[in-house]
Amino acid sequence: MKVISWIAMILVVIGALNWGMIGFFGLDVVGMIFGGAWSPVSRVVYALVGLSGIWAFTFFRLLNYSDKGTGSSGS
Repeated sequence: MKVISWIAMILVVIGALNWGMIGFFGLDVVGMIFGGAWSPVSRVVYALVGLSGIWAFTFFRLLNYSDKGTGSSGS
């Protein structure tokens, strides 16, 4: 599971950077690299980034678990 989590986080960061580039500069880097936003390879990358985002939801459980063990109030 650790390898899957690392891959997911890398893909989430790639997706976040790509969305940042789209938002700030109107530049779809993934689409540029793989031949356009609708090319099959780009769509696979977008799908993997989306699945990684879903997988990243499991990290919230880990954050909640680690907060309980600290003994701090969180403020």
